[in-house]
Amino acid sequence: MDARSQQLLKQIPFLRRYARALTGTSGRGDELVGLAVPVALSDPDAYGLARHERGPLYALLNRLFDAEEMRPALPESGHPMELALVQLPEMERRLFLLVSLEEVGCADAARILGIGLEEARRRMAAAQEALRESLIASIMIVEDDAIIAFDLAETVRTMGHKVCGTATTMDDAIDTARSCQPTLALMDLRLAHGDSGITTAQVLRQTSELPIIFVTAFGDELTRRGLEHLGPVIRKPFTREQIERAITQAVFAPSREAQLPLLAALAGHEGSPS
Repeated sequence: MDARSQQLLKQIPFLRRYARALTGTSGRGDELVGLAVPVALSDPDAYGLARHERGPLYALLNRLFDAEEMRPALPESGHPMELALVQLPEMERRLFLLVSLEEVGCADAARILGIGLEEARRRMAAAQEALRESLIASIMIVEDDAIIAFDLAETVRTMGHKVCGTATTMDDAIDTARSCQPTLALMDLRLAHGDSGITTAQVLRQTSELPIIFVTAFGDELTRRGLEHLGPVIRKPFTREQIERAITQAVFAPSREAQLPLLAALAGHEGSPS
């Protein structure tokens, strides 16, 4: 193997990581790298192999991706960050992947994408803001104790999420869910007027996959009735740390239907990627 081929071989793990994120799947990403390798070896100087540069290779992957008329695959995991990424405008998506996943400087990323530095900074800021907004959960609180409801709402807001509505009865909860379309509900088991949080959760689940966290002094009731699948339980009295941890797990967990690995950009990595 000659020196240029050896240099390209060292870049393959990084190229695979970017290509997989670019295409949305491991298989298509590896296919894209397979297309890039002979092109890079045909003109090693143009693709920075002698200078140990990765930028021209990233640009090549982008060109091949466009030439093949590929589109990023919809994320199979259902993870909120992956969904948010695929919904970004394509230039912003690629810029975010280069800067945040590949740790390319903004100026170098701008050159790879063929845009000016100021435009790259503006687009990167827009991408970050769009992702931040996409990851803000809209949370419904179903609790008939006003003090506890207030404490839950303050915890939600401190985390940067939104309280879309509060309810004290089953009818209130159903109406609130219908009007504000929450991404998560915090629900007591014993509600006003003798209403049941379990029945409320079952009614809500008939029309949606709304994640529910039960905050209750009667956590054994779910287990006794074999209804643990309705949602996790936080027992009263609770701490804010418990609520925060449960909300984070619910908001950022993949869907129940798929538990696939997250993008390297989300899960993080140590050392060279594989």
